[in-house]
Amino acid sequence: MSSFSRNLSDSRISQIPGVKHGPNGTSFVSSGIPDLDKILGGGFQLGSLVMVMEDGEAPHHLLLLRNFMSQGLIHNQPLLYASPSKDPKLFLGTLPSPILSKDEKGSRMETEQEKGLRIAWQYKKYFGENQQNNENRRDTRKEYGNEFDVRKPLKVPSLGAQGIDCFSILDSSNLIAFRDRCSTFLAKVPRNDKGIGCAGRIAIQSLCAPQCGFSDTVSCNTVIWSFH
Repeated sequence: MSSFSRNLSDSRISQIPGVKHGPNGTSFVSSGIPDLDKILGGGFQLGSLVMVMEDGEAPHHLLLLRNFMSQGLIHNQPLLYASPSKDPKLFLGTLPSPILSKDEKGSRMETEQEKGLRIAWQYKKYFGENQQNNENRRDTRKEYGNEFDVRKPLKVPSLGAQGIDCFSILDSSNLIAFRDRCSTFLAKVPRNDKGIGCAGRIAIQSLCAPQCGFSDTVSCNTVIWSFH
């Protein structure tokens, strides 16, 4: 589930990290899989609700879930993750890290070479300042959609520091309590006088599965659509 706003002007969209303007006034956030973004015409539409059927024998849904969450964290977007596991925070440790572009790899190689050089002390400050500027430029140049390496875990900031919230669906006695927990997260999404400060992401795993304890699928769907 992507963010929660519509009908924003082009200038305001361009100022929101991780949000891209599309045709006919639409706006998108990346799914975390660039090829899927192309198939979808740009990604997940801002404010959309996406339901994915899970397959225990071919867990491609987990790949999409992890990439979707990682892509949001890279853009510092608030994230809510809920699952039927006892400790859903452990899932954050499985999120993949983005693959560096050729330019970023080249910059890092140059930086490592500079660190190994034995130069006169009067030049160290000069190289140190350039190194810091290069790192700042790399930090601010965040791609709309990244490729991810599932072998390398993403360095996830501490919970709450970036608006990350995790909870177990098993802790909710009923769907109303579950909905209220999600509503509390939505209320904390930064806003400004124009109505929106950033895009946020909600990722709910296996909500209608038997292990969640909510047997009424119709009620589950009603709660999900209430977020939309």
